[in-house]
Amino acid sequence: MSRLSCLLLAAAVICSTSRLSAADVQITPDVVYGHKYGLALTFDVFTPTENANGAGVLFMVSGGWFSGWSDPEQSQKRFRPLTDKGFTVFAVRHGSSPKFSIPEAVGDVRRSVRFIRLNAGRFHVDPNRLGVYGASAGGHLSLMLGTAADDGDPNAKDPVLRVSNRVNAVVAWVAPTDLQIMVWDAPEHLPTYEKFPALDLDLKAAKTHSPLVHVTQDDAPTLLVVGDKDGLVPMQHSENIYAAFEKANVPSQLIVLEGAGHGFRKGHAERAVNELVAWFEKQLAAE
Repeated sequence: MSRLSCLLLAAAVICSTSRLSAADVQITPDVVYGHKYGLALTFDVFTPTENANGAGVLFMVSGGWFSGWSDPEQSQKRFRPLTDKGFTVFAVRHGSSPKFSIPEAVGDVRRSVRFIRLNAGRFHVDPNRLGVYGASAGGHLSLMLGTAADDGDPNAKDPVLRVSNRVNAVVAWVAPTDLQIMVWDAPEHLPTYEKFPALDLDLKAAKTHSPLVHVTQDDAPTLLVVGDKDGLVPMQHSENIYAAFEKANVPSQLIVLEGAGHGFRKGHAERAVNELVAWFEKQLAAE
């Protein structure tokens, strides 16, 4: 399998280890949270019908900043570890590479948070208990929400844009944190990165959309999970932003999975999922 295929499948591979349970989940597919160029931006909602805890978790549907559709009836098992614990899950799709680039994907997922917060009553979630997670490119987008969010524009004509896109907890698996060493304009970029059209950015845009440069004390509590054998997004990405979080006194944790590569397998995947659920249970608990 090519590295590109591995990256695109990373999130699915990691999440596919979820155990099945008898708990019922209500699926609301294709909720429209915005439009661009005549196209709808959508997410699917997975709501536990019993023991819902009122917290929402957004999953970034993204690999290589490619965001594709899958049948929610088939994909719901990926979210069982969260829905079984009472979390409502939002599977968020963004404008996809190669048509749209990283800055546009970041803008889309910011809008998704605003939309969910504005409509929290509709989705039966607490607007102040929203988490986000993703793998690889999805982890990058999750970290951008955790480090570079804003409180909204009170003067915006669009009511969605008046709402904050801040999140209350982040989990990022094998996430790029510094695009300045990955984009095609970066002299030291790995040749394999040229397989990803989304990385065709200039260095200025790369800096703007690098979570590492946005770390401040008010960032969301963040869990980082990485494999020490990752040749596509080396673990230094997670190590560097973890050091920045510690310096800024942001609650954070770095878990290094020995022997794991870019796509977690078997025991590595099970641990990553268990740590994710535990992090959200701790950070998104009702007061």
